[in-house]
Amino acid sequence: MSRNLSQTQKVSKTVLKSRHGVVASQHRRAAEIGAEVLSAGGDAIDAATAVSFAVGVVEPWMSGPAGGGAMVVWRQDEGRAYAINYGMRAPAGLDPADYPLAESGRSNDLFPWKAVVDDRNVEGATAVAVPGTVDGIGQAHARFGRMPWADLLRPAEGLAREGMLVDWYAALMIASATRSLSRDPDAAALFLEDGQWPTIAGWTALSDKRLDQGVMADTLARLGEAGYRDFYEGEIAAKLVADLRAKGSAMTLEDLSSYSASISDPLEIAYRDGRVFAMPGLTAGPTLADMLARLERDWTPGAAPDAATFTAWAAALKGAYAARLEGMGDGEDPKAPACTTHFSVVDSKGNMVSMTQTLLSAFGSRVVSPSTGLLLNNGIMWFDPEPGKANSLGAGKRCLMNVCPVVAEKGGRRVALGASGGRKIVSAVGQLASLMLDHDLSLEDAFHHPRIDVSGGETVVADESLPADVIAALSAAHKTVTTRRTVFPYAFACPAAVMREDGENMGATEIMSPWGDALHASERT
Repeated sequence: MSRNLSQTQKVSKTVLKSRHGVVASQHRRAAEIGAEVLSAGGDAIDAATAVSFAVGVVEPWMSGPAGGGAMVVWRQDEGRAYAINYGMRAPAGLDPADYPLAESGRSNDLFPWKAVVDDRNVEGATAVAVPGTVDGIGQAHARFGRMPWADLLRPAEGLAREGMLVDWYAALMIASATRSLSRDPDAAALFLEDGQWPTIAGWTALSDKRLDQGVMADTLARLGEAGYRDFYEGEIAAKLVADLRAKGSAMTLEDLSSYSASISDPLEIAYRDGRVFAMPGLTAGPTLADMLARLERDWTPGAAPDAATFTAWAAALKGAYAARLEGMGDGEDPKAPACTTHFSVVDSKGNMVSMTQTLLSAFGSRVVSPSTGLLLNNGIMWFDPEPGKANSLGAGKRCLMNVCPVVAEKGGRRVALGASGGRKIVSAVGQLASLMLDHDLSLEDAFHHPRIDVSGGETVVADESLPADVIAALSAAHKTVTTRRTVFPYAFACPAAVMREDGENMGATEIMSPWGDALHASERT
């Protein structure tokens, strides 16, 4: 792959400082909406609410209301953090016998499970788990928000009525899943043109091709008017369940009405002279804690990131992932494509939100609910279809996620950080945290610094722009391959963060992301 690409091209993004709030998102339009909420006097949670729904419109294959995830919230006036888990779970009526193992082969998506007949755990309505995103952000807003719920959903509704612009990057993403999307008539009607991926004229920037998201806009309007529990107990719930059952799902209204996200204390990790607040439970938070503990025990940072730094990161990540795979059962393929979305928010008072939301695979189950216009998750794929394993498929079980939103602090700086990218997430979050906590790199320098990826396999994937002595040291200790940091596919995770230092706020997104951006609120905050 690397031999076909320019060896002289350099990509960078500028990090600006402000006394006002900042939103860093994988899509600029969503970041703009969040910044507007902050400019109107909204809290970081208000902005996160607006961004959550907006990014589900403009980046629908990564996340949306029919997905799940987690967030870490920092409340400046309380001087404490909260962990909000809105992960998906299997329907109560799910029968593992409905997912018989194929005679041979492995799953063709994120996880190298044994293959299931007809990929029933990967694609289609039988792959859909009970979604949690709407309840998670709804509970967070009810507890911490200041602006009216309906006002915060209205911008996302407006985006959906416009229809998502199908630019070259969107066309590329749709093209990558055309075969799967074509199997569901409603997904094909939303994303494809006559069963094919939408074409974009190669020599013009003037294309205005858009998705028809009018039904989704109606759903968002209803959700804004009726409140977040309508998704679980009201008109939206009834439509969603009817569509799912018509397509073969075991989902019931009781599955939705009984769903509740959890708000709890975070996992507080003491790391050298700093602290990291992460998600507890069935997330990647415990794996991050294990990585940081190994670093503190086995490595002393030098003045700058060097060969010893990278070999220490690789060893710590390998050890932490080995423990995760043995004890928690996560078996995601480290070669899997990036999915999920992450955004971070800081307001002018210092409140922060680090939020990760996902459909699991890119385009989730590749199924659209025609009555709601929502692309549905494929959370059932998180479970191992073989019985008797740590993460085996079962009725009502909560899904094990790789999400790793954190808030980290040291001295006069605090950062809300996370990433998308499946099993690549922990590698990115751990290294970025170390760059800023161990080496005191600025946010801009940390996000431009080359990284490695260690995702549970034997191989270390190293950015080929790393110095030769670093790559040599990694190769001496581990099986190591090098690759470039590209726009697509992502060899490394796609992070986003905001930082507050000495009263100034700033934000950054993955430098290779063509859509990601950090935007500042206006002077009104």
